[in-house]
Amino acid sequence: MIWKPDVSVAAIVERQGKFLLVEEETSDGPRFNQPAGHWEAGETLAQGVIRETWEETAHRFQPDFLLGVYRWRHPAKETVYLRFAFGGAVDGHEPAQPLDRGIIRAAWFTPEEIRTCGDRHRSPLVLRCVEDYLMGKRFPLELITHFG
Repeated sequence: MIWKPDVSVAAIVERQGKFLLVEEETSDGPRFNQPAGHWEAGETLAQGVIRETWEETAHRFQPDFLLGVYRWRHPAKETVYLRFAFGGAVDGHEPAQPLDRGIIRAAWFTPEEIRTCGDRHRSPLVLRCVEDYLMGKRFPLELITHFG
């Protein structure tokens, strides 16, 4: 059997001191996450995060930098996630656009509000990405090379 991590992309978006999160239905009940999802065949990582942010928030996201690459093993499912987190800005919102199935809402939260609701995060990566952003972690998008 070949082992493969579950590759995902996530958008870390800060505006006026608040971060864009989604509240989504999960098997553990409603949870908070960054706009994030599975990287799909045929797209670059940047295209994936743009698509996921649009589908989950109806915001147009433009990645400006790679925040980091995160590995996390879900303790109950034993799935290993490999998350590519991108920082950037949103430059448009279409409130009439339907959101992905399972998304309850997209909203803006202060870092303190995010820290306070930690028991409702989808994974520990939610807070870790916010903290890394606040610490100033930034890597150029050119760090990622796609061939073909």
